[in-house]
Amino acid sequence: MTIFDGIILGVVQGFTEFLPISSSGHLVLVQDLLGIKQPGNDFEITLHIGTLCSILVVFYNDIKDIILTVSSKETKKYILLILIGTLPAVVIGLGLKDFFEQLFDNLIIVGFSLIFTGLVLMSSFYFKRENKEHSIVTSFLIGLAQAFAIIPGISRSGMTISCALLLGMSPKQAAKFSFLLAIPVISGAGLLMATDMETGFNMGLSTSLMGLLTSFCIGIISLKWLLGWLEDGKFHYFGVYCFFIGIFTVVA
Repeated sequence: MTIFDGIILGVVQGFTEFLPISSSGHLVLVQDLLGIKQPGNDFEITLHIGTLCSILVVFYNDIKDIILTVSSKETKKYILLILIGTLPAVVIGLGLKDFFEQLFDNLIIVGFSLIFTGLVLMSSFYFKRENKEHSIVTSFLIGLAQAFAIIPGISRSGMTISCALLLGMSPKQAAKFSFLLAIPVISGAGLLMATDMETGFNMGLSTSLMGLLTSFCIGIISLKWLLGWLEDGKFHYFGVYCFFIGIFTVVA
């Protein structure tokens, strides 16, 4: 993999991580188009670390408020909800790590997963916009949706936000919880990759750094764009794109 390839994949990751169209699925498709043969998903995790930094920048004030008010009862409850929402991805991700890694080489699975993502996103148009109280049950269900998104082609943000909207959360609440929920999961995946000495950085340090930097910069732009579309009620538009790109992938 060249530095140019790393930049291209960083751009793809930055745009697709926050837009609910599955970054993992698009990375698989673009790598196939470019003829890149990269075993496992270590480089994808590197790119995810870049977009993780984008979350820290865009949600800086929310994160700062959590840190400054960590002793309050309300903040402690919110942190507990994030931890509960994180558990499914940790348990399922670690328990089925080898199985999920094999899926990244299967374009048919990616195609059908994109179709599924598209159907879920389009159906979100009919979810009633409410402002229900967040609970342990809703956190766990959203966490299950996040764990399901480990499959390439299933959008993490698409699944978690759609699930939150279905459970009665407001678009603003859904987006905030979805992306704060991503912080421990992506951080954990990054640490897991760093301890994997057998495959760590087998794509080259310079390529990894350029991919990480590119995904970070583009990620900030796409995240702000998504938040605007979500508030305007245009979230389901992304489902049309996922549905047809999924069909194209399966057929082609």
